[in-house]
Amino acid sequence: MDDLLTHRPSEASPAEAPQPAIWSRNFRYYFTARSAGLLSWAMLPVAVSAGLLSGGYGLDTAGYAMAFLVGPFAGLVLFGGVLADRFTARRMMIAADLANLAAQVLLALLFLHGVDRLWQLYALLVVAGTANAMFQPGAASTVPLVARDVQGANGVLRTSEALTGLGGPALAGVLVGLGDTAWVMVISAVAYGTSAVCLFALRLGTVPAPPAGGGLWHNLAVGWREFRARDWLWGVIVIWMVFAVLSWGPQLSVAAGVIVPEHGATAFGLLNCALGAGTVAGGLLAIRYKPAHPLAAGAVAMLAYPLYPLGIVLGWPLWLLFAAQVAVGAGTGVWGVMWATSVQTQVPGEVLNRVHAYEVAGSVGMYPIGSALAGPAAHAFGTDGVLLLGAAVALLTATALLATRPIRTLPRAPENTKAAGH
Repeated sequence: MDDLLTHRPSEASPAEAPQPAIWSRNFRYYFTARSAGLLSWAMLPVAVSAGLLSGGYGLDTAGYAMAFLVGPFAGLVLFGGVLADRFTARRMMIAADLANLAAQVLLALLFLHGVDRLWQLYALLVVAGTANAMFQPGAASTVPLVARDVQGANGVLRTSEALTGLGGPALAGVLVGLGDTAWVMVISAVAYGTSAVCLFALRLGTVPAPPAGGGLWHNLAVGWREFRARDWLWGVIVIWMVFAVLSWGPQLSVAAGVIVPEHGATAFGLLNCALGAGTVAGGLLAIRYKPAHPLAAGAVAMLAYPLYPLGIVLGWPLWLLFAAQVAVGAGTGVWGVMWATSVQTQVPGEVLNRVHAYEVAGSVGMYPIGSALAGPAAHAFGTDGVLLLGAAVALLTATALLATRPIRTLPRAPENTKAAGH
């Protein structure tokens, strides 16, 4: 099959000596770049929302700001996959980091002098959301190129994602509370600059690329055909779309509506920290745990998800809800690593960017819909009704993943032995 593929050489030759399974030179650089970008992305929503509210703007303005940030990401990530194939994922990710760096510097100046013209804020958030849409597809396809142990690398990255997801909002909240919203943007700009430098330092050897000559829409169509050709892939996304709308999407705001009045905002924040701690544990577990059928193992881990919404409905004490959140985080952490590894090792490199873009658009793109439906659904059916539905759908999601033969029986791919790096 190799003679049918077009390969794009990078600027340097791949390393000849055997490299560590995970912590190669390339992976160290990539890990630093990815962690820096994740920290910035985790800080931005909290900083913008809290900064606007502290500046006298209302919840509607903060909501519009988040729409301008997330909307371009959801709408343009498919094109990010095509462009990553055309110009190489690394070039696209570096360009995205530089665009984000510029946006963060301008946001810092905007908050420093006061947000007098909202259209300026909204425009900069569109730039940030678009840059992340251009970055995301390459983030998946680069992992098999920088680590021989792809699952172990994904476990490390998942752990970093959980830690930055915990630390980023906390840091942003503290700085905004001190009246230093602009400094959040400065830190983000430095992080994006660090990411760009680390990505530039990668030595990737031969990078899989699609045949030259295809146009934008043709490449999108090819990506769609590759996506549809894999029953296990589109099967998971269809199941996940239902889960995102009816369970995952509504849960955060509905849970907040129950926990905050009863136990306070601090308890709700700690519960989400427990979720992050569980995700870290799940990521660490998945570094070593390598089942023969990764998606089946991940689906079993997802059986923990209903514990938290069910516990809220049943009035569990806080310590038991904390334990439930740790279990939920561990389960989703294991699933996330198994899923990312399966996509990265089962899909050929020359179409991986585009296939990953369809995967992100189909799964993450449904989350805002579920989140938007949370309020109306709670008014219509009550918070207990929404949480019970979410718990039932989560249980059915894990069951459907296990019951679908192409998903349940997907075998573990052979180890990657061609990753370059010192």
